[in-house]
Amino acid sequence: MGHSHNHNHSHSHDLNGRNLLISILLNIAITAAQVIGGLISGSLALLSDALHNFSDVISLIISYIANKLVKQKASLRRTFGYKRAEILAAFINASTLIIVAILLIIEAVERFKDPQEIESNLVIWLSVIAILGNGFSVLLLKQNAEDNMNMKSAYLHLLTDMMASVAVLIGGLLMKFYQIWWIDSVLTFAIAIYLIWMGFDLLKESTKVLMLFTPDDIPVDEIVKEINNIKAIKNVHHIHVWQLNEAEIHFEAHVDFETDITLSEFDTILNEIEELLYHKFEINHINIQPEFGKCDAKDVIVQD
Repeated sequence: MGHSHNHNHSHSHDLNGRNLLISILLNIAITAAQVIGGLISGSLALLSDALHNFSDVISLIISYIANKLVKQKASLRRTFGYKRAEILAAFINASTLIIVAILLIIEAVERFKDPQEIESNLVIWLSVIAILGNGFSVLLLKQNAEDNMNMKSAYLHLLTDMMASVAVLIGGLLMKFYQIWWIDSVLTFAIAIYLIWMGFDLLKESTKVLMLFTPDDIPVDEIVKEINNIKAIKNVHHIHVWQLNEAEIHFEAHVDFETDITLSEFDTILNEIEELLYHKFEINHINIQPEFGKCDAKDVIVQD
């Protein structure tokens, strides 16, 4: 038996999809301009920023597809539908963010050993264009990034690329006025370290969800204590708590009763458990298996 509190997010998803599509088109244009400019100017920082922008395009496309898939209805073959699509997209995007950063570090080290003169004027103008384009995309996704892991992954890609473009602009100005050519490699290295720092936390969070780990803010011991305090309940055990996506936290457990209660009595107690878990712990999908005098393991966590 279970209970859920569902909310309609279709309007939000429609806005997410539109904003992602605008960001994809902007980043395709920025990437093309930076590749051409990087090849002409000889700037590794500009080419590395273009590579990051290209990874943004791929990541945004993945996020866009996930945003569309999550609207698909559940079926006999897919009883949860595609509700985890956005979590998977966040995991992929965080992974690519880190991989791109490692490639940038390798290139930066190689270029630092052999710094080259760079056409700084082109670097400056293209970095300004990238800052404006990515800055607009960041504003489009910022609001939804706070409560959606998929949108957060796309937002982080764009935010880090905007920061990278700021670094490239600073490097271009230093090269133009002070001829400090090695700054191109140093800034590339700094950009890469920043990408790893930003991507690791998202990778860790999405991995936890995909591995069905208990959410960090769910105190299982306290939940057990609260349920055990309900009259007529002898023991709660065999607990599983997991997060399906940003909107759904699931709880299932076996509940051992003091007496052989009726089904209507169980429904009353079940409603009390549901209200407790929803209002105090924000758990919105609950499945309870009632038991009386059953000989099974009574541990809170049972090794299945």
